[in-house]
Amino acid sequence: MLDMLAGVDELPLHTMYAKFPMGRTEVSKHLRVLAEAGLVGIRKGVRQTRYRRNAAPLRSVEEWVSFYERFWAERRGRLRGLVEKTDP
Repeated sequence: MLDMLAGVDELPLHTMYAKFPMGRTEVSKHLRVLAEAGLVGIRKGVRQTRYRRNAAPLRSVEEWVSFYERFWAERRGRLRGLVEKTDP
């Protein structure tokens, strides 16, 4: 759902649930959970509810993951060096 919202400003619910193998209610529940997590914004209109992606919370996840990517890359490099030194 987040990928679907990535390339557009907003999408109405009926456009979204048509693309999933589940009903309107289930898609609404998923979107509600994403909204509670701050990943999706909701704009209620008179005739339809529209959804938009909010990528800001994902930036902190990206920063956290990138720290550990660097951490483990450094450790793998050290391990590789030790293995190469001790390998007969």
